[in-house]
Parts: sequence; C-alpha cells; structure tokens
Amino acid sequence: MKNSLQFSDTVHIISYIAIYQNSDRLSSINIAESVQTNPTNVRKIMGNLRNAGLIKTINGRPTPSIAKEINEISFYDIYQSLDNKELFQIDTNTESKCVVGGNIQEILQEEYAILQATVEKKMKEISLGSFLHQLAVSETKKRRKNDDITRDFLKKSQE
Repeated sequence: MKNSLQFSDTVHIISYIAIYQNSDRLSSINIAESVQTNPTNVRKIMGNLRNAGLIKTINGRPTPSIAKEINEISFYDIYQSLDNKELFQIDTNTESKCVVGGNIQEILQEEYAILQATVEKKMKEISLGSFLHQLAVSETKKRRKNDDITRDFLKKSQE
C-alpha cells in the first residue's frame, strides 16, 4: 500500500510546485502541510523529482520550479522518479503445501507483470498539464477565493 501513497504524494508535490511556482509558498514546510506529511519526506521526494529532471531546486532556498513544460511531463515520468516502481507486490509468506498458497505467487507474478505494463502505458498518456487543468477546474468550482491562482493557471495551461 505504501507504494501507491508514495506516487500520490509525488504527484501532489509536483502539482503544488507547478501551481505555486514563483510564490513564497514553496518551502518544504508549506508543501508538507498540504501533503500532510513531514518536511523531510517532502525534501526526499523533491530530490527524486530533481534527479529525474522534473524539477529544479537550489539548496537552502525554497524556490523549486518545474524543469519542463507541464504538458511534456507524464505521470509515467513522475512514476519513474519513485524509489520503488512495483505497483503490485506479492505476499511471499504463504503456505507452500496449500493449493492456493503453493501456486499463487507464480501465477500472480505473471498477471501482475501484465497489469504493470498496462498501467505504465496509461501513465504515459496522462500529462501533468492535463491533470493540473482538472485540478484547477475543480478548485474553481469549490472555492471562489482562489480564483486568482486558478485563473492564472488555467490561462497558462491553455497556451
């Protein structure tokens, strides 16, 4: 389960950076408040995003920025920044003498490989730009007080 949270947190962090780029809200503390995690975890994820070439950072300065055009960054690119890239994990602690426990690992491994490839293919089709557009539209419907942030972002995402 932790892998899916890691991906979710990574998408959250890169989205936050894109939305609040060029603002004073980009400290790891501010980002951690949004993600509901600790700043150390945010810095670790940002380091992975930086190493993947998706964001730029300067040590000691709360000024991360997106390194590429948002429509050129896919969910697959973000996923590739993760430490663990297995979406599905097999429980290796099963009873080998049981009909199910003795065979499930082998069969699941084959099925999980198919699922992994299918999900990765779909991830390549989802851009950070299209995701952020949906996020901004959703925010505009929920809270008018953030129109200044979403309006500017929606303009940028349509260019």
